[in-house]
Amino acid sequence: MSTRNQQQHQHQTPVTVIGLGAMGSALAAAFIAAGHPTTVWNRTASRAAPLVAQGAAHPETVAEAVAASPLVITCLTTYEDTIEALEPAATALKGRDLVTLNSGSPAGARRTAEWARGHGARYLGGAIKNVPPAVGAEDTLLYYSGDGTVFTAHEPVLRVLGGDTVYLGADPDLAALYEMAVGGTLLPALVGFFQGAAALRARGLEAASMVRFSEQWLQMIASVLPVLAREIDSGDYSEPLSSVNVFVAGAAHDAELGKEAGLDVEWHKPFHELLERAVEAGYGTQSIAALTEILKEPRRDALTPPTSPSGTSARRASSPARPRSGTPS
Repeated sequence: MSTRNQQQHQHQTPVTVIGLGAMGSALAAAFIAAGHPTTVWNRTASRAAPLVAQGAAHPETVAEAVAASPLVITCLTTYEDTIEALEPAATALKGRDLVTLNSGSPAGARRTAEWARGHGARYLGGAIKNVPPAVGAEDTLLYYSGDGTVFTAHEPVLRVLGGDTVYLGADPDLAALYEMAVGGTLLPALVGFFQGAAALRARGLEAASMVRFSEQWLQMIASVLPVLAREIDSGDYSEPLSSVNVFVAGAAHDAELGKEAGLDVEWHKPFHELLERAVEAGYGTQSIAALTEILKEPRRDALTPPTSPSGTSARRASSPARPRSGTPS
């Protein structure tokens, strides 16, 4: 290592990465490439070898790994896995900054934050919205919530992982909340693509032939999200780009395609039931975004037609249902 590189290395914040799956390894590699003294640890020690070859340190115990750096970043599957992995190093966490980058519920984030604070660590929860090969890219999005002093102190370090780095606020569970809120679109979108691919393969066509069209379709969906979000935040669904009834009419085609192509289309049933409940609740002619109101109250006894301030049913009223108490206006 040259003298200049040694000096740069000395002025870079040391980082410890716990968890070396595909994403954790990508995080560690990004820190190494950026010149940060990087310590890594994983239950399966062999996964550290490629990173050690790149210059990472690999102590024998997780406690030594935590003690090696003021900034500790975990990338494990769940919050429970994170606590379990760090438990043997709990005393070493005192005075350190812990950043978790794993999946899980807001409740899990709150429990982990409380556990970390109980051991004297400052806590920042985070989420990565991209795939491992994209770590470090300018357009890779990461968002964080929790102790703002941790984010402020380490923002330049965290930006090594992605150029689009956002701090959501002091609540330790906000990153997990947004992670689940945004991630809810992933599986339905992928299954929809897989169904289309299966239908094409049933005709002897390649799935690759639909990629260009699917990309444009997803771009169209992205383009209308701001409109749908405004409808949801205002509670006004009266000027739909596409109504609930339009989606109800299209639902019949799913079964027809399934029969023709020999596909399992049972996964559509919950979506069709959601549409039916929206119609029952008086939202048929209103925007498809009104499904948000049904999702907010899934109980069957909550499916009476919404009323206007005068008590008129939404089926007959010309004005849409207004937001319920506690929603933005």
